[in-house]
Amino acid sequence: MDFKKIAKLIYFHRKKAELSRNELANLAVVGKTVVFDIEHGKETIQFQSLAKVCAVLNISMRFDSPLMQEFSLSNAKVEI
Repeated sequence: MDFKKIAKLIYFHRKKAELSRNELANLAVVGKTVVFDIEHGKETIQFQSLAKVCAVLNISMRFDSPLMQEFSLSNAKVEI
């Protein structure tokens, strides 16, 4: 995972949304330090915090691997 790319992506979207770090933090129900840390590429951000910030900025996350089709087929009958 390229944390610097994620940092730039979050920063870009926050600026386009015309939100301050505090406003984004309040909307995502995370601390303002979390937004700062994400935008500076900190690698120890909790996934849940990143997901909340992405949701507010309307950024979707996608997991991909060469095995995704096989995974989808094998788990079609199994609920997680």
